[in-house]
Amino acid sequence: MFGLFSKDPTKKLRKIYDQKSTEAMHAQRKGDIKTYSMLTAEADKIWQEIEAIKANNTQ
Repeated sequence: MFGLFSKDPTKKLRKIYDQKSTEAMHAQRKGDIKTYSMLTAEADKIWQEIEAIKANNTQ
């Protein structure tokens, strides 16, 4: 009942993940592979955090 009004803890992380992924895509299109790989690695870490939060919430 009270969970109805609680915020989604992954919402902010998903927004950051989307931004990093978009920045990585633009870097790749420009040919900046080093920046692309750094941004992709950061996005992957954020995605792992999202998955960990989701796993903790389902238990």
